[in-house]
Amino acid sequence: MLTLWAAVALNGQEHETPNAKQARRMFNESYQMIFGSQGSQLHYKVNIIGIYKTEGTIWTKGKKSKFVDEKYIAWNDDVTYYRLERKKNRVTIYDAHSDERDKYATKFKFVPDNYTYSIKDADEGYYITLKAKKGVKGIKEARCLLDKRTRYPINIRVKVGIFRTTIKISGVKIGGISDELFQFPQEQYKHCEFVDKREKVNR
Repeated sequence: MLTLWAAVALNGQEHETPNAKQARRMFNESYQMIFGSQGSQLHYKVNIIGIYKTEGTIWTKGKKSKFVDEKYIAWNDDVTYYRLERKKNRVTIYDAHSDERDKYATKFKFVPDNYTYSIKDADEGYYITLKAKKGVKGIKEARCLLDKRTRYPINIRVKVGIFRTTIKISGVKIGGISDELFQFPQEQYKHCEFVDKREKVNR
């Protein structure tokens, strides 16, 4: 989900309409608030067409991140990614930027120039919509609702193939995020099984 936000934080492109340029600019502003060097925290709820539901809290700071939900806790310090399976007491270790660490997230990757952008003013906030150009695979459409006052994201609705995913966002806090939060607390999980899937050359 974070990949979606990171990918749309772009500079303006030539030949865009004023509406499209405004959509890109507002996306970039929201991105900087959520993923900037000051760090942020937010609560999320995900619903994939009623089949899969989860919710949790995520912290980000630049390329660093941490999330906690009912099944997993993950720490990413921009070098190493640790994912704890809570019930199994198993920690799997990946290189921080490996696609293998989250196969679902790879489905949300896309080339920004493969999309058109637009913005709509509504009573509940600003809707920014991304629509895939002809022949584009992966994400076909994404619609993001931003709060009018804070410009924080309220929800994101994504269409991948025939499936739609809704992410509801609340409790956004900006700043005051310590780098220590993203460090895996080894001493607390010495009792766990460890599975190391990092590339050997990087160990």
